[in-house]
Amino acid sequence: MIRSIHVDKLTENIKEMCIEANHFLTEDMRGCLKEAAEMENSDLGKQILDQLQENLKIAGEDMIPICQDTGMAVIFLKVGQEVHFEGGSVEEAVNEGVRQGYVEGFLRKSVVKDPLIRENTKDNTPAVIHYAIVHGDQVEITVAPKGFGSENMSRIFMLKPADGIEGVKQAILTAVKDAGPNACPPMVVGVGIGGTFEKAACMAKEALTRNVKQASSIPYVRELEEEMLEKINHLGIGPGGLGGKTTALAVNINTYPTHIAGLPVAVNICCHVNRHAVRVI
Repeated sequence: MIRSIHVDKLTENIKEMCIEANHFLTEDMRGCLKEAAEMENSDLGKQILDQLQENLKIAGEDMIPICQDTGMAVIFLKVGQEVHFEGGSVEEAVNEGVRQGYVEGFLRKSVVKDPLIRENTKDNTPAVIHYAIVHGDQVEITVAPKGFGSENMSRIFMLKPADGIEGVKQAILTAVKDAGPNACPPMVVGVGIGGTFEKAACMAKEALTRNVKQASSIPYVRELEEEMLEKINHLGIGPGGLGGKTTALAVNINTYPTHIAGLPVAVNICCHVNRHAVRVI
């Protein structure tokens, strides 16, 4: 049964979600920060984590963005194959939602219309949109504003199959070590393993939107997530890069089949302001 959805519904929801994501972290992220503050053994690290929680409180109560870098809008659309959009272009509707959210929400406009001719678009469009066609007659929207302090610290490694799981571990640690304090730790580390060059990067990005309390359903991946989180937190970078045991709050890993000759690994780092909002329409 075909279900029709007017594109204005996309615009309305995305507008609200841009504002929501920039002012409120998800419950799992808030809980993770609270737990980290309780477990941190560095006095300075604990102080920083307490300040980050106070910052979250002020952001929500006074409707001030959690971070001055309100990010480039990354949108994941999982569209049920029984859905028919009407009333205009989906892409234009998504960008209109971003435009309204950033203008009416008084969020910083951080997008330039050309990577080398650096003229600001003045409304934070265009968004980066990822589409997936899935079963059903609903649309799942994920809005994930991505700040570029941590984005600039992200890496892709085109490993050889012989590098194996130890090579993957080394790649993740290398990316985090190289990021150091520049990624505004404590960080969330999204990892994509497999696929192709671009597939690994997309998986790493989407991994950041997974609940940080929800481990991978694949046993060896779940073990790898746990091991890498422990190893990262032994690096001593700590909150704000000033030392301590809390360098990362979570490591989320997604995997995909790949070519016999390759082992792509993408590491997408996000700061403690791991923003995303999810709705189903």
